[in-house]
Amino acid sequence: MVYTKTKPYCLFRFGTVRFYHIEQTYTQNQNIKLQSNQTGISITMVMGALSLDEIRKAQRADGPASILAIGTSTANPPNQVTQAEYPDYYFRITNSEHMTDLKEKFKRMCDKSVIRKRYMHLTEEFLKDNPNICAFMAPSLDVRQDILVAEVPKLGKEAAVKAIKEWGQPKSKITHLVFCTTSGVAMPGADYQLIKLLGLCPSVKRVMMYHQGCYAGGTVLRLAKDIAENNRGARVLIICAEITVVTFRGPSETQLDSLVGQSFFGDGTAALIVGSDPDTSVGEKPIFEMVSAAQTILPDSQGAIEGHLKEVALTFHLLKTVPGLISKNIEKCLEEAFKPLGISDWNSLFWIAHPGGPSILDHVEIKLGLKAEKMKATRHVLSEYGNMSSACIIHLSGHWFWFKHVLTMHNIQWWQIG
Repeated sequence: MVYTKTKPYCLFRFGTVRFYHIEQTYTQNQNIKLQSNQTGISITMVMGALSLDEIRKAQRADGPASILAIGTSTANPPNQVTQAEYPDYYFRITNSEHMTDLKEKFKRMCDKSVIRKRYMHLTEEFLKDNPNICAFMAPSLDVRQDILVAEVPKLGKEAAVKAIKEWGQPKSKITHLVFCTTSGVAMPGADYQLIKLLGLCPSVKRVMMYHQGCYAGGTVLRLAKDIAENNRGARVLIICAEITVVTFRGPSETQLDSLVGQSFFGDGTAALIVGSDPDTSVGEKPIFEMVSAAQTILPDSQGAIEGHLKEVALTFHLLKTVPGLISKNIEKCLEEAFKPLGISDWNSLFWIAHPGGPSILDHVEIKLGLKAEKMKATRHVLSEYGNMSSACIIHLSGHWFWFKHVLTMHNIQWWQIG
């Protein structure tokens, strides 16, 4: 048996093998016979070679994946809009002030959102110069794409720089990059652009995730956990960045779900570093250990939340049944996740829940009998930033960590960690 390193830099185990482009052959002694011809290489014997199990064990980390750093001061576009003033601004900039009844309905949506302010890349000047973006369904994908392809990587860089600074290690130690956005599509993607912007090693292993939506914050953590635990020494930079240029459009009396989206989505980005076996000798400290990660499809949920990329950009579709669907199934999901850990008291846990909207949070609280403080951090992020789609969970993790640190310094108990 022999371990052969090939040009894609993958390790293969072979008895007799035919393979091209062999660079090096690894053995523990020289008792090996190689036969080469035009069709490949025949390997006949190795004495004392490492076993496959030993090789696999050496490739994997010893401990669980941990979050090592979070961009605690998460980057957002500089253009801030207050929710109280947004209905007047929105109907004026979209030339829809004649739709008085719909405007009143939109005001009620904004009031019920419990959002205080949001951040948006779009400015009034830009919207005036691009009226098709302000229409309900007008061809506008090209101009939106031009913005997103350029600005999403830049926004992601701001959060990445903050996470790397908090981590305290040289960026040359980053081995993997996971970049996630629902805003725009390009090839090469935002991951490639970020490598250039940050000056990372060109051999950093990249994963680009487009159009995952709100659940992507959990997805990137699950992916980073798998990468960190299966690649010894891996340090994974995760970035989620969202700009609502992709979904902004004028109001419609027949598509109220689109109007709901206009009332609570905001722009934002967040980043963190994930790795196993923290090196305490250089100051690495685990903020959270990632015990498990999973996802599931809720029954009867097809069509509940959808986004479709069209010539008119990304259209958003939402059913009124979403809060009920989530609350109906949430306890079963929690039982499957926490029963193996011996946890059944949902108030014994700390919660970092996606701020999808106040109705969803209310339904979940009631269904699980949660104390009000369990969703305090989630409601705070919703109030101050709106729903930032994929960026919310990472953003929220940073806020939770910062709040706990400050309150602990002042000997104030905010909540118990289960």
